[in-house]
Amino acid sequence: KALSELDPYKLKVLAVSSVGIGGLLCYLAWRKKTDKIPFGDGWWRVGQKPLTEDRTIHLFVVETSEEVLQDLHERIDKTRYTDSLEDGRFHYGFNSAYLKKVANYWRHEFDWEKQVKVLNKYPHFKTNIEGLDIHFIHVKPVQRAGQKVLPLMMVHGWPGSFYEFYRILPLLTEAEGDFVFEVICPSIPGYGYSEAPQVKGFNSLAAARIFHKLMDRLGFTDYYVQGGDWGALITSNMAQIKPECIRGLHLNMIYARAGSAQTIISLLVGRYLPFLVGFTREDVRRIYPYMQKNVYELLRESGYLHIQATKPDTAGCGINNSPVGLAAYILEKFSTWTDFENRTLEDGGLEKKFSLDDLLTNIMIYWTTSCIIPSMRFYKENLGTDYHKRKDNTAKVYVPTGLAAFPHELRHCPWVWARSKFIDIRSYTYMPRGGHFAAFEEPALLAQDVLQFVKKVESKRPK
Repeated sequence: KALSELDPYKLKVLAVSSVGIGGLLCYLAWRKKTDKIPFGDGWWRVGQKPLTEDRTIHLFVVETSEEVLQDLHERIDKTRYTDSLEDGRFHYGFNSAYLKKVANYWRHEFDWEKQVKVLNKYPHFKTNIEGLDIHFIHVKPVQRAGQKVLPLMMVHGWPGSFYEFYRILPLLTEAEGDFVFEVICPSIPGYGYSEAPQVKGFNSLAAARIFHKLMDRLGFTDYYVQGGDWGALITSNMAQIKPECIRGLHLNMIYARAGSAQTIISLLVGRYLPFLVGFTREDVRRIYPYMQKNVYELLRESGYLHIQATKPDTAGCGINNSPVGLAAYILEKFSTWTDFENRTLEDGGLEKKFSLDDLLTNIMIYWTTSCIIPSMRFYKENLGTDYHKRKDNTAKVYVPTGLAAFPHELRHCPWVWARSKFIDIRSYTYMPRGGHFAAFEEPALLAQDVLQFVKKVESKRPK
């Protein structure tokens, strides 16, 4: 009746407007659909892919032969050191004086047999996916009456390993409240006990696909994912290529930047009028002075990245041959990436957040598997081509997302920039302390943030 009372001109305007709005909605729906990245497939061994796939999941136990340990001790004993510069501290890299202390502890006091028992306290498994033996730990929860069990995959980065999560696992699998987690922590192929690819091209998208296949093999159809460093990119890719399987994505490193024009404007205005560009006072504190915190600091700390993204095999040859060299190369990151101020300390502040036993356990995972070169190659596979043109870099993430911004992360990403990538941010937390290795440094803080994020997501899901 209302339509019949309109004159022909208004009817025509209404019709055109309806078509326009409908077209816009269709375009937005199509655009959202095209943001989904094809799932694809892969084969990472030399030779033809077989017609049938072995889907068996095998128990795995961490163990090391006496021959490997004897060889390790001999190599530590034969290490050649260079004297540190006076007052060099960690400004030139790992301080040689403190390195001798670490090496001496490793050689004479570190109990690898004891640490192997620690590693084996959670069940380990392997299964072959796309030609590679994929290692993972699978920790089932202590379920209380009325609790809901939610599957959660946690993915590490470089130069870490699945061991980074050992301190946070009890906080998630023994949590009180409405839900508790069943946690799966895989090793990225080429890291630790996961087999390394034998052919070129294995990047974060391939890892994301393999981890989806792993969860499917374990019988999970929808699950939460969490990650930092490479784990943040891999889990974001998981949300992009198969969003219907991701209940929620939680990150403690944020891969997102606003468009170049918006970034420039926000940086020019944000220091003086932060509210105009969506910055908070905390964003201002963490971003400025911009050149110091976002350019000069990254230049100081990104030399390793350029090497690993171009010639990883060359640099890797030396540290794969020297255990003390490997320790220096990796532990320097656990110093500086925890807090840039640690460069001013003689011991790099390593033992402020970590024990030598924990740090050397991570080193031993790299040493006993000879995985340092394959782990470094992951940089070249992801950054050796123009990453900015990769579809996953331009595609958005639509699943519910929780972001934990730690104050000593390598770069700070404000919420207003993050929303350009992550469309459904349910939680953004300015963490009170901590740096790059969140689960290893501050397990209680990270667990608390994961729990509050999941609680928000679950409260909005259909009952």
